[in-house]
Amino acid sequence: MNFAILNAREKAVRLTGTGLKSIDLLGCWHLQTIWSKADPKANPLSSWMLRSLNARLEIKAGLGINCKDLRLTNAINLGPVELKFQGPGWLKGKRPLLMFHFDSLTLRIGGLVLLKKALPAPDQKRTPFFALIERNPDGWMAARGRGGGLALWILKD
Repeated sequence: MNFAILNAREKAVRLTGTGLKSIDLLGCWHLQTIWSKADPKANPLSSWMLRSLNARLEIKAGLGINCKDLRLTNAINLGPVELKFQGPGWLKGKRPLLMFHFDSLTLRIGGLVLLKKALPAPDQKRTPFFALIERNPDGWMAARGRGGGLALWILKD
């Protein structure tokens, strides 16, 4: 997948939306490629580094009815060391936006938890989000983050 195709798709979904539902996003998404804000060239070093750290976004159904509420985990690993952020997520709007915030941080080595910390909720005007572009049946998903960067994830079993 390249920037030109994703950029064209993004322009189209700004007008028409994606039609994505929460259930479409469930799974463990491994980061494949990232592009900095307004840069048509992928950032190969950052993309490689995040893939090497097994950067992933896991999206699970929350406890709410109809899978509307989500639970997100954003994690990386360096060998046995895992840094994990977790928190609630939800879809908002026609596009939609995948809104979320992380309410906990966990650092562990193997099975040993070194740090578990509650995180404060962000100001409502600064809530992080991914503006969803596409969730392709071939097993990839693309979105633009609040900061303007573009990310491409691959679904892993």
